[in-house]
Amino acid sequence: MQRRHRLSRSRDFDAVYRRGASASTRYLVLHWFPRDEELDGPPRLGLAVPRAVGSAVVRNRVKRVLREVWRGLLAEVPAGHDYVLVARPGLAEPAESRGQEWLAGEVAEMVGRVRS
Repeated sequence: MQRRHRLSRSRDFDAVYRRGASASTRYLVLHWFPRDEELDGPPRLGLAVPRAVGSAVVRNRVKRVLREVWRGLLAEVPAGHDYVLVARPGLAEPAESRGQEWLAGEVAEMVGRVRS
């Protein structure tokens, strides 16, 4: 995923949290906010994986897998929005045991709620 398609500044995360909507599952929360300046621009993603998810190695692995899943779902993700995907504690174990397909299904379920 290219840097221009990522959220990195704190104020961008804050805008999505404060003014956006959200959907959640047992292990993930997706926050989204429509950008005013680029209605047809590519979606931008920010990841929040707190320390409660695991050690630094585990958190970085979770982030890599989430970026890969997101990249696979880009065709389904509505354009012109900023997204923040928050991992909840306990995500690392089922993501490891059930595989990337399960995680893709979890993220796709939340992206479906953005469309509705």
